[in-house]
Amino acid sequence: MKQLFGIALLLFSSMQFAQNTTIAVGEKLTFTASYNMSGLMTDIAQVTMETGQVKTSKATLLHLKCTAATFTKWDNFFKIRDLYESYVSPTSLAPYLYKRDINEGSYYKFMQYTFSHKTNSVKSLMRKKNGKGVIYDVNSNVQINVGTKDIVSTIYHIRNLDIHKAMPGDVQNFKVIFDNKELIIGVKYVGKETIQTAIGKRECYKLALSLKNNAVLKGSSNDNLLYLTADANKVPVYAKFKIPVGNGELKIKSATGLKN
Repeated sequence: MKQLFGIALLLFSSMQFAQNTTIAVGEKLTFTASYNMSGLMTDIAQVTMETGQVKTSKATLLHLKCTAATFTKWDNFFKIRDLYESYVSPTSLAPYLYKRDINEGSYYKFMQYTFSHKTNSVKSLMRKKNGKGVIYDVNSNVQINVGTKDIVSTIYHIRNLDIHKAMPGDVQNFKVIFDNKELIIGVKYVGKETIQTAIGKRECYKLALSLKNNAVLKGSSNDNLLYLTADANKVPVYAKFKIPVGNGELKIKSATGLKN
């Protein structure tokens, strides 16, 4: 379960940054995360995605924040307190700073990326614990392709696409830097489907997800799906995924502060 919520977040053109018409400051989405335990889909955690505004001496940035925390009754079994953050342009969603702080049981890892889009590079800081519990840092510079983003800004970027123009079967690839490696996420538009959710019955865009150069996502395209509301907000309301250690789901619980 070490990367469970990292993969969950993945479920939500690499050449150009589109103009943001979908994401507003103050948006907050809350999800229930479930995991298949002994054949039963069991609610184990809450995942929250929210946006804010941060002003620096040079710019005003959109702060994208994702958190995951196990419900208290599961903490003794496997306590999770994960934080993913991305600071992006409010108009293009191009990322400038990304942070990932993972606390899962005895596992700890911190990643920070500082993006340079002019040089297509990322300054990376990785902080981990060794076998004796001593924390150490590893600094490196990673070359990336044009348009490569972090995992959080990629989720919001997908929501900002003109999906209404897609035809069933259309596929688009996205480059994501994760653990200092570039992953290629394939997103296939399956079509529209109406589903019942906690925020009502919604017509949705149904997307099938795949990882082109990584074996973390398993099964067929029907095992890794993302549903976005077929409206101007394109809210992620449901996702399901299959990984080597099992399968899980994300279901929307509430959505406030939407732009449209």
